[in-house]
Amino acid sequence: MSLKYIDEYRDSDLARILVKKIQATSHKKLRLMEVCGTHTMSIFKHGIRSVLPGHITLLSGPGCPVCVTAQRDIDAFVQFSKKENVILTTFGDLMKVPGSGSSLAREKAAGADVRMVYSAFDAVAIAKENPDKQVVFCAVGFETTTPTIAATILSARGEGVTNFSIYSANKLTPPALAALMETDGVKIDGFILPGHVSVITGTNAYRQTFEKYDIPSVITGFEPIDILKAVLILVEQNETGVKALVNGYPRAVSENGNLKAKAILNQVFELCDTSWRGIGEIPSSGMCLKEEFKDFDAAKKFNMDMPDVLEPAGCACGQILMGLKTPEECKLYKKKCTPMTPVGPCMVSSEGACAAFYRYS
Repeated sequence: MSLKYIDEYRDSDLARILVKKIQATSHKKLRLMEVCGTHTMSIFKHGIRSVLPGHITLLSGPGCPVCVTAQRDIDAFVQFSKKENVILTTFGDLMKVPGSGSSLAREKAAGADVRMVYSAFDAVAIAKENPDKQVVFCAVGFETTTPTIAATILSARGEGVTNFSIYSANKLTPPALAALMETDGVKIDGFILPGHVSVITGTNAYRQTFEKYDIPSVITGFEPIDILKAVLILVEQNETGVKALVNGYPRAVSENGNLKAKAILNQVFELCDTSWRGIGEIPSSGMCLKEEFKDFDAAKKFNMDMPDVLEPAGCACGQILMGLKTPEECKLYKKKCTPMTPVGPCMVSSEGACAAFYRYS
């Protein structure tokens, strides 16, 4: 990151000007949802909530990939870790997420071969080093990471690596926004849309949702100036009644997104219905492997068909992801549920709302 970039997007004088504009312009009570977990962490880190008018509420949405992973998928990961001759590979955030009876961290402590990786390519390397073992990768993510996973599968097939497979819990962002707008009790006056995801999808990915629900929406980056500009735009749209889908992150996001990444993604994956924590099943919101790549589908390879299970008793993670509750309204928050003893994934993930509230509130 260049010094010019830091000066421009972390300029304290400009931040004060934006805050004053927000305070002078905003009169209506607003509930604005930052969809991305990285936005949530940035908002807390830079104290943005504290400088906004009290009638503006920022809600954390379903943009944390680990948090929205359904309980049955967490249980599937745990079951894979228990299988003989299987090396389970995963991103670190999944390790402590409790399943119905255990977690990957517990299974690893009990002797299971569970390894943290930084990318799916690391899992393929492990598969090459262990040809006598089956290596399963926990594929959890949104449009940002799914093209990389697709590229990994193409690479593994090209190199003849047959002992590597994935369990796909990959998801798409726009269908979740539409599902929120259709949910009783959900009240959102504007979306702060994810920057990283939008680099891949482009602005057009949200156009159908915006046009159907006519809700103010701004794509933005993660620096304080980015976020304050997005809030100001949403305030102005709500005050004037002139609503729009705005690309507030043009230095990284285009109308059509990253065409090469989307082509790779669509070569390997296809749309499927999938379950989201709290929200339930959303049609055409998941990314499942196409039939021609079924040899890399761990669920089919191991005949892993997990039943739906209830979320942990008392855990409000699902409601928090939908903007129906804040972490402080969960009865378990800071009591039974802490970073050391998490009950739900919102307290585990580095992008989780509960983890952000716990660390910064």
